[in-house]
Amino acid sequence: MGDMTTSAITPANSANAEVKNTAKRDTLMDIEKQWQADWKENRLFEVDMPEHDDLTTEELHAKYPKWMGTFPYPYMNGSLHLGHGFSISKIEFAIGWECLKGKHALFPLSFHITGMPIKASADKIAHELELFGPNFELPKEDNSEILSEKVKGMSVNATPKAGTNFKAKKTKVTAKSGSAKYQFQIMQAQGISNEEIAKFADMQYWLKYYPPIAMADLNSLGCKIDWRRAFLTTEHNPYYDSFARWQFQHLHDMDKIKFDEHLMVWSAKDAQPCMDHNCQSGEGVSLQEYTGIKLEVLQWSKQGSQITLAISDLAGKRIFLVAATLRPETMYSQMNCFVGTKLEYGFFMSNNADEVYVVSEHAACNMAFQKLSPENGKVVKLGTISGQAIVGSKVNAPLSEYKDGIYVLPMDNVLATKGTSVVTSVLSDSPDDYAALRNLKKKPDYYDIDPKWVEAFNPIAVLFTEAYGGHPKTYNY
Repeated sequence: MGDMTTSAITPANSANAEVKNTAKRDTLMDIEKQWQADWKENRLFEVDMPEHDDLTTEELHAKYPKWMGTFPYPYMNGSLHLGHGFSISKIEFAIGWECLKGKHALFPLSFHITGMPIKASADKIAHELELFGPNFELPKEDNSEILSEKVKGMSVNATPKAGTNFKAKKTKVTAKSGSAKYQFQIMQAQGISNEEIAKFADMQYWLKYYPPIAMADLNSLGCKIDWRRAFLTTEHNPYYDSFARWQFQHLHDMDKIKFDEHLMVWSAKDAQPCMDHNCQSGEGVSLQEYTGIKLEVLQWSKQGSQITLAISDLAGKRIFLVAATLRPETMYSQMNCFVGTKLEYGFFMSNNADEVYVVSEHAACNMAFQKLSPENGKVVKLGTISGQAIVGSKVNAPLSEYKDGIYVLPMDNVLATKGTSVVTSVLSDSPDDYAALRNLKKKPDYYDIDPKWVEAFNPIAVLFTEAYGGHPKTYNY
């Protein structure tokens, strides 16, 4: 595999603490190193195809029984960890057992470099070099922030007080990076010098640095691996890349696979799918399917009317507030619509030239990659409007029992990063909506709303039960 040698590898972060009475341990380690050197010198784990001497396949297998085991390519954005060691030990023990039985036992292993984590980390190093220079000197405010976080937490060697109850609150990503705030700090924690860290701004350097360390670690473990067969995946290795292409082309010719579009986590920055194993950050993000309810604006509030008239691109357009819901089957019971008064909404062009959607910027970006904008992946914003300016507008909820329209009302806990930030209200299905509308009815002056926006609207039953009827007993107006 070219420059993937192990002679220059030394353990990173070796312990400095003095350990006494290690004679037995040292003796065992010396024996281990002696035999590992013997295995390497005699190429004990290199398994070649036997001379077949014109034997048939059946005769060849009977004379030279074989067994092969391997391990999913470890990803080379860092050193191998305990999880790798646990899983790889299963193959290691099996190979040893098959060798003892006299079989040609082969253990090949290679290294995985596809996906986005390496590129994302390399980009971070490049950016941090621009910000902090080759010595990675942080501004004082950053140093104090990191220091204060370390002071808050308990050090690894600290002894907890009796009766203390600990509960882990770290995410998977936090567990990987510890208290480090920047990429260079993660690498410093691995014992890598600043001069060496700067080289990691080049994505190709990751591919040269970590595979030899992985090989050295596995050799120290005594793994029976035939390293002649090691390689890197993707187009970095033209032979492997050709093999992968052949597989897909062959399957495509057999009508076993097809190319199409489907919903998935997508990286707009890298323009490719981004599942957990490809993520540099944001692990655990999953798809959430919403149904969009188009609420056409019938009448703007006074402030909303002034804003829309001032935006010339909105002239002649049908404008819709788009509410996101997880329960479209309850939409006939809509009583009003909620927006966040402190949020900023945008007027965004839809895939229909005559229609404009009012949603949050976050939602517009997501919708643009679902063919809901004029050009896939492109957001076209015509203007902005505050949530407060939308309050009091009347919209048509096409599936609602209230055919003359419903009003847009204020709600404090609407989030800019959830759904479309436009919330359709179904009192019979949501205690939050019920509580919000009850407060608005009791204190219209406090919330600065017209009482008529809420007075004429009462819950519409979604279902009926003998025990509770059509409405919970808490609906007492």
